[in-house]
Amino acid sequence: MIIIRFPDVEAEKRALGFLAGRFSFKSWSNGDFMVPEQALASLAVEGLSFFVQGPPSYEQLSTTVRNPCLVESRKL
Repeated sequence: MIIIRFPDVEAEKRALGFLAGRFSFKSWSNGDFMVPEQALASLAVEGLSFFVQGPPSYEQLSTTVRNPCLVESRKL
């Protein structure tokens, strides 16, 4: 997975439409997207410009994992 950002809102909207259904991804309100590295070539072929920010931080990766302790505490 890799973190990318788009230069403007229009490019972000086009990218959302392209990524949906083709690749798994996560987006944040600050404009960052976490996509698989294979998606980078496809975005470039589609003519979508983006900035690569690098690999995700531990916090960005861990937000996609469900907290099993939280689920267990709700059952009680």
